[in-house]
Amino acid sequence: MKILVINGPNLNMLGIREPEIYGRETYGDLVEKIRKHAEKNGHEVTFVQSNHEGDLVDAIQGALGKQDGIILNPGAYTHTSIALLDALKAVHIRTVEVHISDPDTREPFRKISYVRAACEKTIKGHGTDGYLEAMDYLAGGTSK
Repeated sequence: MKILVINGPNLNMLGIREPEIYGRETYGDLVEKIRKHAEKNGHEVTFVQSNHEGDLVDAIQGALGKQDGIILNPGAYTHTSIALLDALKAVHIRTVEVHISDPDTREPFRKISYVRAACEKTIKGHGTDGYLEAMDYLAGGTSK
């Protein structure tokens, strides 16, 4: 299975940004953890991280016909980006929304997810292991 892992703004600051919320693992640690899990399970994984919304839209559109699934942590764009929602709707690729923390236990504005409407599943509050859960779901889960 070919899986695209997309991380939005500030995910490159893992380990530095609010470690009491996001933990001490760095972005490099996260990538390595996902890569090892993919390798162990026979999946091919590609990574995109950007602080720019248009880059994330381009990554989603670029996955059309090339990827079997998307794991998406849109960061703050979760709560603001209709563009990401529209890109996901356009490509019809199975997608799992992932959040390291549980946005529902934080500020009220974080309870809103625009991308969720185009995702099969949301995994939140499981730390970086949520990405592995998302990969396992995509590999064994069924479509909506």
